[in-house]
Amino acid sequence: MTLQQLRYLIAVSEHRSINAAAQNLYVSQSNLSTAIKELERELGITIFTRSNRGVTLTNDGAELLGYARQVIEQADMLEAHYRSHGDDEMHLSVSTQHYYFSLQAFINVAEECASDRYDFTLRECATGRIIEDVRTFRSDVGILYVDDFNKGVLRKAFRDAEVGFTPLFDASAHVFVGEQHPLASRERVKPEDLEPYPRYSFEQGSENSFYYSEEPLGYLPHARNIRFSDRGTLTNLLTSFNGYTISTGVLSSEMHSGIVSIPLDVDETMTIGYIMHNERRAGALLKRYIAELREVIAENPMVEARYDA
Repeated sequence: MTLQQLRYLIAVSEHRSINAAAQNLYVSQSNLSTAIKELERELGITIFTRSNRGVTLTNDGAELLGYARQVIEQADMLEAHYRSHGDDEMHLSVSTQHYYFSLQAFINVAEECASDRYDFTLRECATGRIIEDVRTFRSDVGILYVDDFNKGVLRKAFRDAEVGFTPLFDASAHVFVGEQHPLASRERVKPEDLEPYPRYSFEQGSENSFYYSEEPLGYLPHARNIRFSDRGTLTNLLTSFNGYTISTGVLSSEMHSGIVSIPLDVDETMTIGYIMHNERRAGALLKRYIAELREVIAENPMVEARYDA
């Protein structure tokens, strides 16, 4: 099996035609067809079914395609990384749950970077994706939280991914609502106070379980749910409708206007921290990002910073 064969597989699946894929790749149709047949023979499966209308993936082919995309993505990243390894370009890649402080620290590092060339990436994504990004070295660091409820599952996931978790700060659970919300004037709220209202939460894809939720207390009963994938949508929901979300209590800059943070009357503490692969050694830029995280966090009086490993 070669990378070229996997690239051919991906191209044929996208074009649904060996002829169209060959034209796009500037290779002969016979060479492309032979490469696919050799791959089928090597793996002992049928990847495509052929007809007058083109080709269609079999179940085995669809499964192989998923693996092929992962392999090619990693190979392209590896090539890009070492192609630029000899120049002065600086690299930083961060995968994070949807926290303003991880974004603010990222912006600070970018603004302070004196290099004429750099390639920075910030991915706000699902919890499972964060762990996978760090496991595969797609990201240098991942930002997420653990608590008493999810720590057993996440610690196993960390061990399996060969990553280590370092705490940054502890925070008690808070409810975010819009200023127009019936609960907005409360000094504290109880879980039962929230039951009549829709709960907002970040969508977690195929791993959409309570343990991978970005919001604590995901197991609390709530009959109405609205899921989304970006912080901008959350801000609009909170300021426009009478729903709520549960988080750290640390409001981002865009959420200070029109949104209220109320302590939730539960004995629940979130520990927000970062994960790194056990084999990764932090360079100067990554160390600077982690230092910026701590500085941004220290500016907020609602959290208790931690410096233990």
